[in-house]
Amino acid sequence: MTAAAARTEGGRRGEAVGYLLAVLGVLAFSTRPVLIRLGYAEGADAETLLALRMGLSLPFFVAMWAWSRCRAAGPLAAGDLLRTVALGLLGYWIASYCDFLGLRSVPAGLGRIILFLYPTFVLALSALLLGRRPQRREILCLAVAYAGLFLVLDAAAASFDAARLGGAGLILLSALAYAGYLVGGATIVPRIGSTRFTAIAMMAACVACIAQFFVLRPADHLLVSGKVLGIAAWIAVIGTVLPVWATSEALKRIGAARAALLGALGPVSTILLAWAGMDEALTGLQVVGALLVLGGVGLLTLPRR
Repeated sequence: MTAAAARTEGGRRGEAVGYLLAVLGVLAFSTRPVLIRLGYAEGADAETLLALRMGLSLPFFVAMWAWSRCRAAGPLAAGDLLRTVALGLLGYWIASYCDFLGLRSVPAGLGRIILFLYPTFVLALSALLLGRRPQRREILCLAVAYAGLFLVLDAAAASFDAARLGGAGLILLSALAYAGYLVGGATIVPRIGSTRFTAIAMMAACVACIAQFFVLRPADHLLVSGKVLGIAAWIAVIGTVLPVWATSEALKRIGAARAALLGALGPVSTILLAWAGMDEALTGLQVVGALLVLGGVGLLTLPRR
């Protein structure tokens, strides 16, 4: 095998790993809205759940940061540090808080459908800020996936009353904030490394969420039941630590736009989990829509000719 062929083969393997990591991140994230709703059913509020989630996550990210310092090739520029902190606050404090608040009134499955608008924002921001024009294949993937999402949304429209508009708006803001995080992260990760980027961004978000709790709630709200603590621990480890690492690694290998398109799996997974665990409605039309979403993702991951 020639050196050029070896590089090509290595690139394909790296891309395949990137797709797998992106899917892992999406599926792990998809458990979070169902668990948040379960936490609310146990009497927890958004600020307490978010503080517990971030407080339990923080040691993992501190360890990740310490490990990244040992492997770092050079010092971190002040500009990159500030941008990473800002992106962490945008993508995992502002976006998370809006999402948690929105899920108080919006069912888990419907909330993920709204949140899935973030790939549109990612492609738009990538075009505006990075000059990256969407490929025809990516546009086709979006068309197929969104056709499925519209079917699912139409099936849920009967339960979408005026009382849920505020929650839907908050989740839409969450989608926009998370898209900004993805696009910004794709420009910084190649310079500072995915592990260091993720650790710093998440430590900033963890500190902000914990500080927010003590501003808005009395400290004794942290004395929750064992069940709520278990839910928060799952959200922290499976719904936060694992997927943010997997997503940052995927960004490095396949870019923000394609990582975002693979997020089509998220609403489908959440709808199925919410149907199985919380008795949220799952109609035949939603099943058809879910299959179209999966078809769009399948088109994206077919090998290029």
